[in-house]
Amino acid sequence: MPSDDEKELLIRIRKDPQLFSVLYDRYYTPIFAYVFRRLGNYESARDLTAESFLKAFQKINSFQWRAISVSSWLYRIATNEINNYFRKSKYKPSRLEDIQLHQHLQYEEGLETEKASLEKAFRENREFTTVQQQLLLLDISYQEIIALRFFEGKSIKEIAEIVGRKEGTVKSLLSRGMEKLRIAVEKS
Repeated sequence: MPSDDEKELLIRIRKDPQLFSVLYDRYYTPIFAYVFRRLGNYESARDLTAESFLKAFQKINSFQWRAISVSSWLYRIATNEINNYFRKSKYKPSRLEDIQLHQHLQYEEGLETEKASLEKAFRENREFTTVQQQLLLLDISYQEIIALRFFEGKSIKEIAEIVGRKEGTVKSLLSRGMEKLRIAVEKS
């Protein structure tokens, strides 16, 4: 449910579009983390996160105050971008430990720190890597539900808002997806 703070911020953004930076600063990190965990690729995650915020900026005036928060709206945009990425690129998951981040590119100090932290986290957590690899092999509908629930800590209601499905459908997809993931991890 949209908060009064979010509603006030959006009213201010509609009057002064430069205030979109407040929304960007507030939600960039969680949206980027969600996209990164879904893709497992740093550069692609940065690109899709940027594209998600660009689309949000372009559509901010058409955001309607229904029963959905700005956060859920941004996750929905990011989820759609991820799904488009998978469809358009004929994506074939690779092993996360084989991902090569381009060392020759120069990033701002903050981005370099963010990149180093993410690389370290992947190296230190082999179990997560195995689960992530197997998750990428599941149907996209399972991937998004599982990622939102367990990586982002979203409630069933929030996930239903983000993916535009009924809560019962989300519960069913989550249950079936987790069973498929469990079997895949056991086989790997």
